[in-house]
Amino acid sequence: MKERGTLVVVSGFSGAGKGTVLAQVLARRPDLYFSVSFTTRAPREGEQDGVNYHFVTREEFQARIGRGEFLEYAEYVGNYYGTSMQVIREKLERGIDVVLEIEIQGAAKVREKLPEAVSLFLVPPSFEELSRRLHARGTDSEEKIQQRLATAREEAKEIVNYDYIVVNDTVDHAVEEILAILTAESCRKERRLHLMEGV
Repeated sequence: MKERGTLVVVSGFSGAGKGTVLAQVLARRPDLYFSVSFTTRAPREGEQDGVNYHFVTREEFQARIGRGEFLEYAEYVGNYYGTSMQVIREKLERGIDVVLEIEIQGAAKVREKLPEAVSLFLVPPSFEELSRRLHARGTDSEEKIQQRLATAREEAKEIVNYDYIVVNDTVDHAVEEILAILTAESCRKERRLHLMEGV
């Protein structure tokens, strides 16, 4: 039914639950392609190369920048993150919807290059809950957590640039909201007018 896939950009504060929520979305919608970003950060416990991220050295990442391979890339809390341009284009041209999980700087660059992208921002029900989740993760020092919270306060100013805000009060609720957004976007007239050609 689709001539071209939809690019869905998902951002959210560190600790908002993006990975958990998107894993459930992808389990419910196996037709979606999850774009695996490149990063220079070290893998967290349980993360796999090529599944969660493509983990590369800083030197390799910079070489890829030099070759113009990224749709977007940004430095966030001391590490690079980037999205392969070629893979995204190929999937969209084949009518496959692509989900990108990227931070705010990267999302802004994607919207510049592909303004038709649909963007959503995942938030916890409150800032206090965000702090609680970051502490409960047990992966960062107190100093790192405070750095992440300060970053979140800055990022909150950019949420107005997104199409949708999804509240992750429970994983199930956030998943349902994202699935509803995907359904609504697929029904937009721009994506279905070709079905009426020749009528």
